[in-house]
Amino acid sequence: MHFIYPAFLFALVSLVIPVLVHLFNFRRYQKTYFSNVQFLKEIQEQQSSRRNLKERLILAARLLVLTFLVLAFARPYIANHTNTKAGTQRVISIFIDNSYSMQALNREGSLLDEAKRRAKEIASAYSMNDKFQLLTQDFEGKHQRLLSRDEFDDAVDVVHISPRNRSLQQVIDRQQSLLSMQPGASRTIDIISDFQKNISNGRRLKVDTGIHVSLVQLSANTPANVAVDSVWLLSAIHRPGETEKLVVRLHNYANESSTKIPLKLAINGEQKALGGFTINAHAIQNDTLTFSGLKPGWQRGEITLQDNPVTFDNQFYFSFNVKQQMPVLLIDGGTANPYLKALFSTDQFFTASRTTDGNVDYSALSNYPLVVLSDVKALSAGLAQQLKVYVRKGGTLAVFPAVDADITNYKAFLQQMVAAYPEKLLTENIKVSSLNLQNPVFKNIFEDFPQNPDLPVIKKYYQLSLAPGINENLMQLQGGGAFWAGYNSGKGKVYVAAVPLNEDFSNLPRHALFVPIMFRIALLSGHDQPLFYLLGHDETIEAPPVQSSDKQLLKLVKGKESVIPDVKQQEGSTLLYVSDQLQETGLYDLKRQDSTVSVMAFNDNRSESDLHYYTPPELDKILADRGNVIEPTRGAVKDIISQADFGVQLWKLCIILALIFLAAEILLTRYVNIKTTADKQVSQQQKSTSIHT
Repeated sequence: MHFIYPAFLFALVSLVIPVLVHLFNFRRYQKTYFSNVQFLKEIQEQQSSRRNLKERLILAARLLVLTFLVLAFARPYIANHTNTKAGTQRVISIFIDNSYSMQALNREGSLLDEAKRRAKEIASAYSMNDKFQLLTQDFEGKHQRLLSRDEFDDAVDVVHISPRNRSLQQVIDRQQSLLSMQPGASRTIDIISDFQKNISNGRRLKVDTGIHVSLVQLSANTPANVAVDSVWLLSAIHRPGETEKLVVRLHNYANESSTKIPLKLAINGEQKALGGFTINAHAIQNDTLTFSGLKPGWQRGEITLQDNPVTFDNQFYFSFNVKQQMPVLLIDGGTANPYLKALFSTDQFFTASRTTDGNVDYSALSNYPLVVLSDVKALSAGLAQQLKVYVRKGGTLAVFPAVDADITNYKAFLQQMVAAYPEKLLTENIKVSSLNLQNPVFKNIFEDFPQNPDLPVIKKYYQLSLAPGINENLMQLQGGGAFWAGYNSGKGKVYVAAVPLNEDFSNLPRHALFVPIMFRIALLSGHDQPLFYLLGHDETIEAPPVQSSDKQLLKLVKGKESVIPDVKQQEGSTLLYVSDQLQETGLYDLKRQDSTVSVMAFNDNRSESDLHYYTPPELDKILADRGNVIEPTRGAVKDIISQADFGVQLWKLCIILALIFLAAEILLTRYVNIKTTADKQVSQQQKSTSIHT
């Protein structure tokens, strides 16, 4: 047996007091006169023996009362294998899950309110000298310090719901980082959560030796819930007034079907579409909303569905830019290609800018969704590197080799982007044999594709290599060779043609397919920012190049809220580090002074929408033998925590025993009257004496 406060054992000296009282308890006897006392000797001996027994029982009861009172204050316990030496200072790290799922209700209110009460209850199980750490999903810097119990209770009161969502291992690692700085103390981790399935991957937790972990699981009802998981637009380039199609991915997380879920789409505050959808249990369903009438500029989109009682995932925000015109950059070797010039002059939506290969403004490349490289004999190392960066970041590059192309130079350039390159020049009359109609480039080009189409005829061409990248051929030659191939490279695409735009090689420049294919490549190009970002997940945002200075800071603005992110300029882009500065979902304006650079949408991580929880046996398996799982419905958390940390607590038993012996002492003193028998004998003796006299 051990004691939490062994210093109180010095109070056992107080046992001397009842002993002294017993030894020096001199009674004053009342004199009684008898005419004849020869019969009193036997009565006196019998009375003295019984009185001594009673007094010794009273003394024992008093000694036991004091003993168990002292032991109760010393807090005795039977140690278990996790206990450390008594008297060692304890450091307790308590995590309160304040994610969105903790808004769920049970009989005691919201789960977050219950978690805050349980955290204070756990803290009350320890002494005033112990230290506490409070940790939440936000991982705030102010929580990386130790608090007294009163400071801890005050900190718990201000905990509120957060959009962050950490894994269980991340939480334990964060707690251990602070506890590791207290090597001489007894270290304990308590985690209060509903323990959704998304909090762990099911693997065993890694816990440092000497740290005991308690998982306090709060239970709530599992309501039906439907959420918008994601959205995307079918068109890469958005033109004013054109019809747009938005695909909405709905996810039913419930165990039963949801019928006629109202869904509303608003653009710039104006309702654009309205519908009702039915989704089967645990199903994912894609639905398409069609809208039009957009004006040039940034579009602020919001999808709203009505789904109660879980409401934190009923809104979904997105943004995109409708451009008045689409810029295209034409790079040539010194002579403008007449076919490309004529091509982009037929549609006012495209604004083509021409430059030579030695005069390219590298910093402006990211402003062009499409770059067309034609009639360049050999690329400089600088241009090749910048085009590689441009494609990797999402740009689209169309390559038409020169008539006298340096094959070795093109090989070195295109190999870096895992695309096909010209191997050798072949002179033979050949024809394009087929089109890859499954390629997105040919979508919506043909209303009815003919059985015997008129395809380009080739006189001579460069044989393209077989690249290891993902090949999406547009056109294929007789014999299976690629004539016009497309490759994914980084976030962008590279289209490589086997012929220059020269009629000595083929009739492609004047063929009817050339214009629609180039327009489709242009319309599918672009490296615009994503439609949305996720709070707590996308902590680094890549934006188009934006120059900033101390006087022209970039900031994210939403209403009265303003956040100044850390900015880092990278080749071809600007990186914004928002970390945990953003706490609310919605649409934010990225501003430089008073001008709006872009509009960015931020949504919650939809993993919180899945309201399925681990069972206690599953948590035991994850925790292995490094701690225990506590269910508040099975007893007071304070007592369970105390037993887990200190062992079997005996102070309550000591109090009960002290009260029992106190009651025994009272009964002996008040109700066990030994003098009654003696008095009767004396009375009888007095009567007998009076008769004889």
